[in-house]
Amino acid sequence: MTRSQPRRARGTVGHAYSALNLRLALALFGLVIMTVFAVLAFAAGVTWLGVVCAILAVVAVVDLFVIQRRRAARRREEPGVRHSLFE
Repeated sequence: MTRSQPRRARGTVGHAYSALNLRLALALFGLVIMTVFAVLAFAAGVTWLGVVCAILAVVAVVDLFVIQRRRAARRREEPGVRHSLFE
């Protein structure tokens, strides 16, 4: 079972370890930007830069997966509670 926070995290249910909604927005931004940069780099023939940007886009996808799992765990722990962007 996935918890909303790591076991030894310094945050509590009242004060989250990570601002998940803000982290979600930043990961989405990173995914979009790195995908665009990767396509542009490959189109320009700068293969090494395209590979670096593609790897960073994959990291953003993994981060999105982790964030969504933690948000789902938080929803299970706190049903009916709405969180702002910075919580």
